[in-house]
Amino acid sequence: MTELRAALSGFAALPTVLVATDYDGVVAPIVSDPAAAFPLPGTVEALTALSGRPGVTVALISGRDRATLGRLSGARPPLVTVGSHGAEWVDGLEGALDAAARDRRETVLAQLHAIAADFPGAAVEPKPLGGALHVRNVVAGNGSEAIERARRGPAALPGVHATDGKAVLELTVLEASKGRALTALRERTGAAAVLYLGDDVTDEKAFAVLTEPGDISIKVGDGATAARFRIDDPQDVRAVFEELLTLR
Repeated sequence: MTELRAALSGFAALPTVLVATDYDGVVAPIVSDPAAAFPLPGTVEALTALSGRPGVTVALISGRDRATLGRLSGARPPLVTVGSHGAEWVDGLEGALDAAARDRRETVLAQLHAIAADFPGAAVEPKPLGGALHVRNVVAGNGSEAIERARRGPAALPGVHATDGKAVLELTVLEASKGRALTALRERTGAAAVLYLGDDVTDEKAFAVLTEPGDISIKVGDGATAARFRIDDPQDVRAVFEELLTLR
């Protein structure tokens, strides 16, 4: 933590910075029911306070659709919320869905629901760009089988993009990237450096674009990562934001 604290100190001294974070497993602890994934007390409060500091932009970038992200997190402006893995902004989707893409989305959702029906405990989360198959609660340890069926089925359809996560497979009809979203936010804000925290495979695309001097990438939890630093859990995440708040 000594090296991380030193990096945070240098980051906090810069004139303009972007503080960005994933939501599930970072701001909110992982829970069995995705609809009950609420923030760890004090975390959003620290982020909101940070967003009030001069030269600081704070963003939540999540695989959740933007409406659900706002409802669960309670995040309000000036906090920036970006949903659907970086594709869904306050002014709409990064790319418009034409008739063919809308049809693909309906096909994807229908096939995901059919798979979930064969695996008790599986759940489908519809999203603006497609849907996610959640298998954390699948009984008898058959979650990997459900994921494999989805990979062979709707994930293999032309024009469908698959993103693996922790006990989830997300399928979208437009390609989205948290890395692209971070780059866009850096450009929009003119940030001298960017800090990003994430816990999942999807966050590696965000870590990959943090190549400028002063950038800070933080992996939350275990697993292989390209992030520069690692912390254990959402309690540590809150501590990082509180430390930044004090330093700023």
